[in-house]
Amino acid sequence: MTGQRAAVETVAASARNLTKIYGEGETRVYALRGINLDLPRGKFTAIMGSSGSGKSTLMHCLAGLDKASDGTVIVGGTDLGSLDDDSLTVFRREHIGFVFQSFNLLPMLTAFQNIVLPLELGGRRVDNAATERVHMLAETLGVADRLGHRPSEMSGGQQQRVAIARALITGPDLLFADEPTGNLDSTTSAEVLGYLHKSARELGQTVVMVTHERDAAAYADGVVTLEDGRIA
Repeated sequence: MTGQRAAVETVAASARNLTKIYGEGETRVYALRGINLDLPRGKFTAIMGSSGSGKSTLMHCLAGLDKASDGTVIVGGTDLGSLDDDSLTVFRREHIGFVFQSFNLLPMLTAFQNIVLPLELGGRRVDNAATERVHMLAETLGVADRLGHRPSEMSGGQQQRVAIARALITGPDLLFADEPTGNLDSTTSAEVLGYLHKSARELGQTVVMVTHERDAAAYADGVVTLEDGRIA
């Protein structure tokens, strides 16, 4: 039992026989074909693959954004298949963080206000402990001097790092980054990828990045490559 418990504690999320089919009959398409995967806790994992390989579908199923046709997804000890739509929404808000190509910061809010937004949407009070966490994340991500600035007053790289802090504020089981450097130049991309790796190394955050770029995947602790819905 001790060995089983240790194994569970070192895995942030797992997929077993994960299958996703779109359409029916002759028109059906297999996006995922029996994926078996363990995502290690506190590590930075890259999911790579060309367009149509299934990498985005895999992320959507792992994040509870899409339901699998077959198989199981377990995140933080919870079987996502056992949750209804309302429960899934609450689970994502409390246990999953997202970072996208577009920073999705609200332009009328400061960086600080953008970062604490998930707490307020979840009905949590922005108390002293939450404020301290904001400053700790901002310091780790190199935007401590931008907390009073609005998005229009920040560079693209700074906005993306604020978006990462916003995704981390709730202490999620998983942080998903979907092509997070797609709108950034090479120098800024390297900075953001370095901070994602730092989030895993120094904060113990589990980070899963979807990318088609080998240079980006090189920052990760491990790489999972998909091809035609299977792990290559």
